[in-house]
Amino acid sequence: MASKKILLLTGMFCLLASYGFSQRVGASYDVKDSSLVPSKRMPQHSEFLNGTQNFPAKPRNQWEIGLKLGMMNVSGDIPSQLAFPSFGAHVRKAFGYIFSMRLEYMYGTAKGRTFNPANNFFKNPAWTTNLGNQGYYAPTRQLSATGELQYSNGTSFSNGEEPVYYNYKTKAHDLSLQGVVTLNNIRFHKSKTGFNFYGFAGIGATVYDTKVNALNDNGNKYDYTTISVNSIYKSRKDTYKELKELQDDSYETAAENQGTRRPKLFGNTLKPSGTLGVGFAFKLSNRLNLAIEDRHTFIKDDLLDGQRWQEHAWGDAVLTRDFDSYNYASIGLNINLGAKAVEPLWWLNPLDYAYSEIRNPRLMRLPKPVLPDSDGDGVTDQFDQEQTPAGCPVDSHGVTKDTDGDGVPDCKDKELITPTYCQPVDADGVGKCPVPCPSEDCPGWGGKKDDCATLLGALPSVSFAANNNKLSDDAKAVLSTVAAKLRNNPGCNVVVIGYCSSNKKEQQLSWDHVNAVINYMVEKEGLSADRFIFNYGQEGGDCNTVDLRAAAEGENGPATVEPPHPNLRKKN
Repeated sequence: MASKKILLLTGMFCLLASYGFSQRVGASYDVKDSSLVPSKRMPQHSEFLNGTQNFPAKPRNQWEIGLKLGMMNVSGDIPSQLAFPSFGAHVRKAFGYIFSMRLEYMYGTAKGRTFNPANNFFKNPAWTTNLGNQGYYAPTRQLSATGELQYSNGTSFSNGEEPVYYNYKTKAHDLSLQGVVTLNNIRFHKSKTGFNFYGFAGIGATVYDTKVNALNDNGNKYDYTTISVNSIYKSRKDTYKELKELQDDSYETAAENQGTRRPKLFGNTLKPSGTLGVGFAFKLSNRLNLAIEDRHTFIKDDLLDGQRWQEHAWGDAVLTRDFDSYNYASIGLNINLGAKAVEPLWWLNPLDYAYSEIRNPRLMRLPKPVLPDSDGDGVTDQFDQEQTPAGCPVDSHGVTKDTDGDGVPDCKDKELITPTYCQPVDADGVGKCPVPCPSEDCPGWGGKKDDCATLLGALPSVSFAANNNKLSDDAKAVLSTVAAKLRNNPGCNVVVIGYCSSNKKEQQLSWDHVNAVINYMVEKEGLSADRFIFNYGQEGGDCNTVDLRAAAEGENGPATVEPPHPNLRKKN
């Protein structure tokens, strides 16, 4: 029966443990949450938030109550056996991340039975009260004329004398106050853990009552004759089996106790006790955990098992000098209780806040970064590619701007845009044309009128994605180079040519492409719309390409054209 109970408890533990390990362990609490701080620690909390205190206030944490089930065993003069039930309950409160205290009550039943026969039971009143002086013992012993050891009533100590088999059943109530030390919640490489290892010690009191099974259900002594004969040749297992079949479970006789020499509670022996133990708790959730514990209790009493006499080789009874103790092994379910409170502190890692601040500072007081800019151009030295004179505008790399590319920065250039044919320039950025231009719109120099095709050279094409009129970054870079040429040749215009017109969709897409190029040159590059000739729907080219060419002398055309099919117009 006991083995079935053990298997049941083991199965329940495995089921709950597997459930517990599958749960997600929650994150630590927010140290800024004032609702978690009790009023008596609010001054420290306020100082911490204001930056005048390095340590956050300890949060309000939950109480733990626990219920447990297990078994009790007595370590004494008689071998112990499995006995059920044993149960207990406790309430526990943390005083820090390592130390906590708990008040625990335990109730247990312990049983024991010897497999060796005993002849000197006459010194134990639990047996003499029931068996009397029936030839099994006498209060004194002596040697007979033949040298045999005999009792004063003449009965010899021989194989014909029937012994007894010591046994007991003890019921104990235990109340103790324990200090608990958590051993593994400080983690350097992990925020939290799913299990908790702890040790505990405490003091308390034990009330116990021990009885022996001396008589059968008819009130008569047991006949151990068949068990005792040749018992030295029997195995321990066989002896226990025969005793179990012979004896009932009455335990009707009070065992020897300290009488009036020791304090009593409800007629039972009361003794102070000390407890030591260890335990493992497995987290099921932030509210539940499963605990396995083993504790040993010492009470400085030799009568927990109802026996303080041991057999002597000559049949005498010798008083033992060691004290009995008992052990509780249990499995239990613990519950955390409390609103507006964090988990019990033994589940939290005190390093979690410090590590999180180092990784992602929220409350840490950091100095304001100072980025040097020795030339004062607004670009820090680590990105600045030159030491710029004071007052000169720069680009994103800290390089002075030179709009016309003549080598003189804009801040010193007296002629901001110098035509290429008038370069090189002097120290003030002013160019010198070799021959005066014969007319205001003359694009060349040297007394010979050059056409714009020669001045501008071959202009690049602009490509679009299929069925799209949005300019890519590459297309915008191409148009920027064309714009620079047009600025250097103010007398030149450009024809913008789009292709394909076999259907309405192609006609409109061709118009969209040309319109996108002209708009960019006007709106982004700052060129006049009059310098462009709008030409779309031409044959002989790629539908997704726009070509640019210099306008011939006298070539004119509109800069804007109405869309041929507005309902098919694509929007950027």
